[in-house]
Amino acid sequence: MTVIRKAVFPVAGFGTRFLPATKAMPKELLPIIDKPLIQYAAEEAIAAGIDTLIFVTGRNKRAIEDHFDNNRELEIALRAKGRHDQAEMVRNILPKGVECIFMRQPEQLGLGHAVLCAERAVGNDPFVVLLADDFITYEGLGITSDLVQAYAQSGKTQLSVMQVDGPEISKYGVVKPSHTFGSVAGLVEKPNLQAAPSNLASIGRYVLTPDIFDILREQRADAGGELQLADALNTQAAMGNVEAVTLRGQRFDCGSVRGYLEAIIHVAERDGIL
Repeated sequence: MTVIRKAVFPVAGFGTRFLPATKAMPKELLPIIDKPLIQYAAEEAIAAGIDTLIFVTGRNKRAIEDHFDNNRELEIALRAKGRHDQAEMVRNILPKGVECIFMRQPEQLGLGHAVLCAERAVGNDPFVVLLADDFITYEGLGITSDLVQAYAQSGKTQLSVMQVDGPEISKYGVVKPSHTFGSVAGLVEKPNLQAAPSNLASIGRYVLTPDIFDILREQRADAGGELQLADALNTQAAMGNVEAVTLRGQRFDCGSVRGYLEAIIHVAERDGIL
């Protein structure tokens, strides 16, 4: 079975809920204390054995590429002031052997479309998708590592899921459980509480098999003209090719101002800053 080495990061969104802060700065570079969201996600992927990071970007996202690139001038300036630890930290944002690839999503047409934009870089390999907005704290190597290990057991698409009770379930893609433990029979996008098939919500970590690209190409756009990944996953699930892995950590929705603030407070308390 193919070892998973590639991760896709859809980072083309505008981040309108954080305007004007995100007018010129990508929302993925919003910091949790002293490290941006996208770096936390990249480190999680690398801990799972990923060595190729594929960023699907849009306009005004060049700063993400700059963040992961070398900055020789900054290193020299820090060393001149004797701040060698900081210089090493800047130099080693990513470990040696990790490659970054940047693709452009010319128009924001949904998460499924963003994934499809990465096809040429992914090729015919299984791959991970990480949404940086979902900030996850975790003991051990992380939820992406759990998903990669689960894929190695079955060769099937893997969803990270968590339990959500009450009306908040309508904000998520919701798993329709199969009679087989851990298997997914379907995925319903943002149902109301009464229509939700379970209380298991899919969150922003996936292992996808390469047949997802063929499904997305043939799939119709939704009423808003977008190509939804949840619909493609539902097609895979109907064929018995999707499994779920329960999150064993804490997730914060950093696409919202409240979730972002909660994540900062959580990390500050965890690290003894507060």
